[in-house]
Amino acid sequence: MADKPIRVALLGCGTVGTEVTRLLRDQAADLTARIGAPMEITGIAVRRPNKHRDVPAELLTTDAAALVASDDVDVVVEVIGGIEPARTLLLDALRAGKSVVTANKALLAESAGELFAAADASGADLYFEAAVAGAIPLLRPLRESLAGDRITRVMGIVNGTTNYILSAMDNTGSGYGETLEEASRLGYAEADPTADVDGFDAASKAAILASLAFHTRVTAADVHREGIASVASADIAAARALGRTVKLLAICERVTDTDESGETTESVAVRVHPAMIPRSHPLAGVGGAYNAVFVEADAAGSLMFYGQGAGGAPTASAVLGDLVAVGRNMVQGGRGPRESAYAALPVRPMGQTPTRYHISLDVADRAGVLSQVAAVFAEHDVSIAVVRQEGRTDDASLVIVTHAASEAALRSTVDMVAGLPVVREVVSVMRVEGTE
Repeated sequence: MADKPIRVALLGCGTVGTEVTRLLRDQAADLTARIGAPMEITGIAVRRPNKHRDVPAELLTTDAAALVASDDVDVVVEVIGGIEPARTLLLDALRAGKSVVTANKALLAESAGELFAAADASGADLYFEAAVAGAIPLLRPLRESLAGDRITRVMGIVNGTTNYILSAMDNTGSGYGETLEEASRLGYAEADPTADVDGFDAASKAAILASLAFHTRVTAADVHREGIASVASADIAAARALGRTVKLLAICERVTDTDESGETTESVAVRVHPAMIPRSHPLAGVGGAYNAVFVEADAAGSLMFYGQGAGGAPTASAVLGDLVAVGRNMVQGGRGPRESAYAALPVRPMGQTPTRYHISLDVADRAGVLSQVAAVFAEHDVSIAVVRQEGRTDDASLVIVTHAASEAALRSTVDMVAGLPVVREVVSVMRVEGTE
């Protein structure tokens, strides 16, 4: 066992950073045995040292750049989030040959290629298990355990805030606004919930998952993103009537097209949006702030990863797992997995991505309405799978569930349907995933 300690610099000491500090202290003996060398924190960069009275004052500094540059640092752990100054600090660390462990999904979704290039040039490691789904071991299986398989699809719930809100709406029948207020009061939603409810958080995670699954660089800008603010209690009720529930899903797919000559081409489709899924689907039972992800591969079949996707302790658990991996590599002279982007598949535009849809219409209660609406769907080559019509005196509701159709075809269909004299309003349009 090596006597020389592995020296760790911690950038950030909020909820996650505090837990990382605690675990490194409380589990020091076990970590030393697992790694083959002791691991110790030599500095913690924070903005306001006086807020961290439980941390030894001699470890605290407000100069993150100087800490990263210090000769007394072997590994940099980053839990401050955001793009800058995190990107500059981590690039400086990697270029100096210092390995990096980060939980920063937004940065990885934007600049993973740049970070990996810096790590490759210096021989440092870059680990980021905590960036997606908290304590759930998900990224390492994609990078390592399934490296010999061909992954075709990754679909899951990767944001606990939106899952809590949609689960509560389904359980209580409450509207989006009042459920969001309750989530904020209980601490499930941030004071500014925009990143969660508008899908930015899930889109960053989807970009990371797609990059690993399909050996292709995918950024957050490549991900089609829709949030949950437009999901109404009526949508939840409509889903229930069809034996479904509504979830915000991150969906990453390998798409194969065959042209008239029989030649095949592959692309990657990555999207985040609310969708109705069957209540029999395992994801439908994922409630509260939990996360769950399905991975489909040619040889392994279907795999499901489930657990706490956020919070200080779960995220710190993932950080510690990465630290152990980095430490072992340092002690044994190995290196962690490098970036695998050899496939370089094109990202398919959402307009060309086929999905199924649930369309709810407020229509006049008169003969011939369904035939007029159906004619528009047929004109745009959008096939109807299910129709349900309910009359109520002067008007009626018409619910249509389609077979798979492209976003472009569906939007054209809905625009034309909305202009029909017999249609009072297009109440909602929502995607449908999974089979009954």
